[in-house]
Amino acid sequence: MSIQVLSHLYGDQYFEIKSDNGELISFLVDGYEYIHQKGSPGWKNSDIEMFPIIGPLKEANYRIKTPKEEAVLDQHGLLREFQYDLVSETSKSLVYIKAYKAGTALSNSKFPENSPETAQKWAYDFRFLKKFSFTKSSLRIDFEIISEPDMPFMLGYHPAFKLRSRNPVIFSKDLEVSLNEILEVGSKAFLIENTNKVVLNDEKKLQLTTEGFNHFMCWTEVENMLCIEPITFYPYAVKQKDLHLGFEHIPNRNARQFSLQLKPITSD
Repeated sequence: MSIQVLSHLYGDQYFEIKSDNGELISFLVDGYEYIHQKGSPGWKNSDIEMFPIIGPLKEANYRIKTPKEEAVLDQHGLLREFQYDLVSETSKSLVYIKAYKAGTALSNSKFPENSPETAQKWAYDFRFLKKFSFTKSSLRIDFEIISEPDMPFMLGYHPAFKLRSRNPVIFSKDLEVSLNEILEVGSKAFLIENTNKVVLNDEKKLQLTTEGFNHFMCWTEVENMLCIEPITFYPYAVKQKDLHLGFEHIPNRNARQFSLQLKPITSD
């Protein structure tokens, strides 16, 4: 395990993150931990990226249409199947990259227990950058996708947050979503659509603000953890055989940018 640490002082608040080669394993503000800890009940990770698809493809025989060919992918895509390289580490930021060569077969970690597919592959070259930095009183997480023009994709960021209170609530515009409502939806995840801002009201409040994403979806199966996931497309809006309808595309300038800011709210 190789851990990178980034810290920041804003006023009298002390911020610190820890990254395990690109995975956000800790976000501390004055010693208060916001991130779900690996080994705790709920999920084996603390964050992942869902790319170039979001959601399962089991009912579509693990295939999805692209302008080039039919791709073989498993749930949430192949980005999770290879590691980040650290390309920049300074006192102000951490930057990681994953580079993929079109047609490369990657071992499918869901095989054989949860999938019959031994490998995943994609028909496009791409580079995927992830950057951690601080902006005043917020942690900023930036993503950049670089590829040939018109590459189809979906992007979802899947961070898990530690819960402490008995009745945590998510607020968005005029919507209030309880943990019980999210638990009842189950594996499909609770959709909060057409917004770039939500607030997790737990023992302490945390505001999530996005750029580039279209919605959030929320998932958990336990009461001590909650995943609040910015997404470009909600995969359960269509049948799995039609998941390609949720694709966005890389423009002619060959890149797309997305971001999430995590801001602790210290007062109303």
